[in-house]
Amino acid sequence: MTCEQTWKVGPLAEASGLTVRTLHHWDHTGLLSPSRRTPAGHREYTEQDVVRLYLVLALRRLGLGLETIATCLDAGIDPLRLVGEHLVGVDAALACLSALRERLAHVHGELAAERTPDTAALIRVLQAMRGTATPATEPALRRHLDDDQIDALREHAAALGPAAHYYLDVEWPQLYRRAEALRRSGADPAGQEVRRVVRRIDELGALFSGGDRSLSDAVRGAWHEDPAAVCGRSDAPADQWRELADFLDRARRSDA
Repeated sequence: MTCEQTWKVGPLAEASGLTVRTLHHWDHTGLLSPSRRTPAGHREYTEQDVVRLYLVLALRRLGLGLETIATCLDAGIDPLRLVGEHLVGVDAALACLSALRERLAHVHGELAAERTPDTAALIRVLQAMRGTATPATEPALRRHLDDDQIDALREHAAALGPAAHYYLDVEWPQLYRRAEALRRSGADPAGQEVRRVVRRIDELGALFSGGDRSLSDAVRGAWHEDPAAVCGRSDAPADQWRELADFLDRARRSDA
């Protein structure tokens, strides 16, 4: 039988590029607390603690704040899904950059030869600059929002940078899955954990609406009318989604 490997705070700080003081602070706040202590009281981090550290750092590099990261981890984050979504996002970004480079090279060649690039070539550059990747939720939202609202959502998403992909395609669905698990377990919608999940759902809505209440209400309406598609899931009956919507609304009322 082999013993599980553990790490003292110093070696773990060095390996992760953090300071010992940072790890101490994260222990104090509960963001990352070691699972073990030596008889002398020194911190010992287990393999599961290192997995959580990876998740904290991965989410932080996406631009999330520490309080938000804590909420995400409390809601439950699948490491395999997170890494997979990171990979999808990187692949999509590389594809867009490759297309942009190819089209820019063509325009550069035309200009170098003292020829004026044709309009079609310039339009292709503009399209590549905009990027072709769209959130998984956009087709569903298009059934309920007009073009101006979709454009506004895209602009706000672009302003969020690489974190937008995570928010839309990973965290948002994960929060709804967590909310549904809490509902099915009989959790009180006025309870702290449910209200924390709902607040984060609404924070994401505010991020993508840019504070525009009418846009936020439109997205909320789309979710109420077509929740399975907006959340990227079609494996739950309509009654279950309606029950979840009512559960979340009760949590909001208790948090008002």
